[in-house]
Amino acid sequence: MELVNHLIVFVLAVYVGYHVVWTVTPALHTPLMAVTNAISAIVIVGAMLAAALTVSPAGKAFGTIAVLLAAINVFGGFLVTRRMLEMFRKKTPRKALESGAEGAK
Repeated sequence: MELVNHLIVFVLAVYVGYHVVWTVTPALHTPLMAVTNAISAIVIVGAMLAAALTVSPAGKAFGTIAVLLAAINVFGGFLVTRRMLEMFRKKTPRKALESGAEGAK
């Protein structure tokens, strides 16, 4: 019975998460990524606690896998956020780049 309850919560979380992410306007993607990174950092702490406090080898293995996956998620989130922020930076005019290259010669 407990497995069914956990499965129901998981399916509802996937459903709600899918609809929340796909209804976000493009202007809010960067702040959403920042919040997601913060949540993933909290997941890492929880996974480390779960792995440390578990007595069974399977629990320790799943906790370690959870830490690894959450760390990959945080790292990838920071990379995506950085790329998105670079898209909003002002481009330097081409003439300024050419005059800077001539001055360096």
